[in-house]
Amino acid sequence: MRIADRYQVEGGRERLTLVPESVDDLWHLSHVIEPGDLAASDTERRIQRNDEQLRDTGGEREHIWAELSVEDVEFARFANRLRVGGIIEDCSREDQLDNHHTINVEEHDELEVEKRWKPDQRDRIEEAVEATENPEVAIATVEEGQAHVHTVAQYGTEERATITGPTGKGEYARSRSELFEELTAVLQRQDVDAIILAGPGFTKQDAFGYIEEHASGLTKRITTVDTSSVGDRGVHEVLKRGAVEDLQQETRIAEESELIDALMDRIAEGAEVAYGPDTVETAAEYGAIEDLLVLDERLRAERAGDGDWDVDVDDIVETTEQKGGEVTVFSSEFDPGRQLRNLGGIAALLRYRLE
Repeated sequence: MRIADRYQVEGGRERLTLVPESVDDLWHLSHVIEPGDLAASDTERRIQRNDEQLRDTGGEREHIWAELSVEDVEFARFANRLRVGGIIEDCSREDQLDNHHTINVEEHDELEVEKRWKPDQRDRIEEAVEATENPEVAIATVEEGQAHVHTVAQYGTEERATITGPTGKGEYARSRSELFEELTAVLQRQDVDAIILAGPGFTKQDAFGYIEEHASGLTKRITTVDTSSVGDRGVHEVLKRGAVEDLQQETRIAEESELIDALMDRIAEGAEVAYGPDTVETAAEYGAIEDLLVLDERLRAERAGDGDWDVDVDDIVETTEQKGGEVTVFSSEFDPGRQLRNLGGIAALLRYRLE
C-alpha cells in the first residue's frame, strides 16, 4: 500500500489517497472502508443520452470522477478487485448526482477515502504500507506420491496446485521423477521471491536435489523445513514454526497462528483467557488483556450495525490499547480465523485470571 496524500478535513475526519499495490492491499481496504465513508476515484459509468442513435444501446461508458457515500464494500478475491458501492455525492458530471454507482478498484488505482479513522484501521493501513517491502512466498509441501503448492498472502493462503502420482515398485522411480518434474514446473510459474519446501522424511530433500539438477535457478530461493504433514496441515506447521516470518519480517498469518495456538493451549490448561464478547469486555475494563484477538468479519458486522453483540467492539479495542494491550484483527479467510469464529469471534490472552 502507498499513501499518496493525506489531509485533515473538518469534523475530525481525515482524507487519505491510497494506492493498493497488491491483492493483499485490496483485502485490507475491504476491512477499512465502511458504510457512511466517502470514497472517490476515476471510474467508468454507463451514461444514458438523448441521442436517438443511442436510444436502444443502454448508453455509452464514459470516464468520470465520482465521490460516493459508501453503502457496501466487496473484496472480489478471484477477480483481483475491490467493489465500492454507494450514492454519488460529487461528480465530474452533475447530472449523475444522487445515482447509485460502483467503483471497481484494482491494483495501482488511486482511491480517496474520507472518514473518522479508528485506531485499528490506521494500524491496518500502516501495516499494509510496511508489508509492501516483504517478499512474496510460496510453500511447497511434498511426500511420497503427492505435492501441494500454496502461496502466502495476508488475507490467507491460496492453493495453487495439487500434484499426485502412483507409488510402488517397478514404475516407482519413473513416477517419482514425474512428480518432482511437475512440482518443479509449478514452482517455476510462481511469481514469488522465496519458496519454502517442506514435508516429512527425506522426500523434500530428494525433491530439492531434482530441482537443483533440472532447474538450478530456483534453488537460491528455496528453504527446506521439516513438517509432519503436507497440504493445508503442512502449511499451518510451516507458519507456526515461523519459517515464513524468517522471510517476511511481519506476516499476519504467522502471527495469527501463534496467537490462536497460545489461546487454545491456555483453554486446554484452564489458564488466563477470555472468549466471547461479554467476558472479553469485562477483561478489558479490568485492564487484564495482554492480547486481544478479534475476527475481521465480526468487527465489520458490529460496526455496520449488523451484528448481535450487546457490547461496543470499538470500546473494547480502545480500552485494550489504552491499558497497554495488543490488538490483532484476524482474517476470516484462514484457519486461525475460523478457529476464532468458533469461539464467538473475539477472545483474549490475559495477564491474570479473572475471578
